[in-house]
Amino acid sequence: MKVAVIPARGGSKRIPGKNVRPFCGKPIIAWSIEAAVEAGCFDQVIVSTDDEEIAEVAVQCGATVPFTRPADLSDDHTPTVPVVRHAISWLADHIKAPTQVCCIYATAPFVTAHYLRAGLTLLETNAFDFVVPVTSFAFPIQRALRVGAGSRGEMIDPSKYGVRSQDLEEYFHDSGQFYWGSADAWLKKDAVFSGNTGVLVLPRHRVQDIDTLEDWTRAEYMFEALRAQRQGDDRA
Repeated sequence: MKVAVIPARGGSKRIPGKNVRPFCGKPIIAWSIEAAVEAGCFDQVIVSTDDEEIAEVAVQCGATVPFTRPADLSDDHTPTVPVVRHAISWLADHIKAPTQVCCIYATAPFVTAHYLRAGLTLLETNAFDFVVPVTSFAFPIQRALRVGAGSRGEMIDPSKYGVRSQDLEEYFHDSGQFYWGSADAWLKKDAVFSGNTGVLVLPRHRVQDIDTLEDWTRAEYMFEALRAQRQGDDRA
């Protein structure tokens, strides 16, 4: 059984009501749920939440909420892996033990059915423990700066100042959208970068972390631009 687990606790402080806040016409969690349903590769799409309003919205958007997440897994410091482990254990005890599990974040409106299916294919064909979607940094991180007291700037690695961008190694970061993994890996590993993790490279224009209201505004501009482009393509 393949399962999507969407963690969505209540009580967000930086962006109140973040998981159900309207994003481009829908509660933001709806975009994750709809992508998972459209992917067609999940036997169940469940939302793990401690919040009644989030649960109601999730069901309206097409997910199931078969349990209430325990309070000890619902605070500001709870990492992702224990939340997914709890969902796996609950399913094994009450319904059926899953074989592969995809954790999809509730505030990931750029996630698509296409990349969810691609991640599963990568997981299965390479026998990875996990698959993580990543994207490249827009600027060479070797030229990173720190800003000290009195607005004094300095390079982290001054030896890279004169090196051409094309001669510097390209680096990537987690896209913050989803993690595919075998159920066994979720239960036994403490981190998704476990030594046997595959990466799925996404274009930068499909990635935007949403942690602040400024991030939210930027993400909506990006999303609307992508939607306008798709509509233009449909009319062509």
